[in-house]
Amino acid sequence: MTATISLSPTLEDRFSSSSPASSSLRLSPAPIGAAARTLLDGAWWPRSRDLGTELPALTAALDPLWGRITRVTVNPTHWPVVPRKVPVTGHVVKVGWFLAEQDPHELLLLSYRTGRWNLLVIPPPTDPVSAAWLMSAAGDPLGTSTASRLMEQAARLRTAREMDRSLEAVWDSEGGHGARDPAARPRIPAVMTESGDRAIAPVATPNRPTGR
Repeated sequence: MTATISLSPTLEDRFSSSSPASSSLRLSPAPIGAAARTLLDGAWWPRSRDLGTELPALTAALDPLWGRITRVTVNPTHWPVVPRKVPVTGHVVKVGWFLAEQDPHELLLLSYRTGRWNLLVIPPPTDPVSAAWLMSAAGDPLGTSTASRLMEQAARLRTAREMDRSLEAVWDSEGGHGARDPAARPRIPAVMTESGDRAIAPVATPNRPTGR
């Protein structure tokens, strides 16, 4: 199973409310049979913080992949309501919560007699570019970062992108596009020193009047 996400030029459109793809599950589990045991087994990007609405689709997708999910735990920091039970296809999933013991950006899933898995929960309002990066990072079979650490890294990358866009806008407003052409940039002439080495010619400056 792969994530329904793509770093294409139409990324924003693919996950808008009017897009047909908006009804698909946004899930990126780690590859089955990964050699290394990582802290995360993939990422889930729910469309809301309503567990009763979001969990049925998630467990329906994971049941055939990981075995029937019987219990889920969350950190209530980012979930307004944590129901005790959620009915899903063919059975009921029990829901619990841990405050100090569980990462606030993580969802723990338990499958009866099969195993346990940890998913990074990407906040619903996250921009698609950041979500794509988080899904890829959380599904890396060699990854060693916690859910909160990945969220911090994504925030830094988002800040860097926004800064780049701001600088680009200022550059363009000041006619920077013309300066991108090397032929349009002024060149500083090089001169030869007495020893034969190349040196940059000093830039001439206006003579300052001397005081008397």
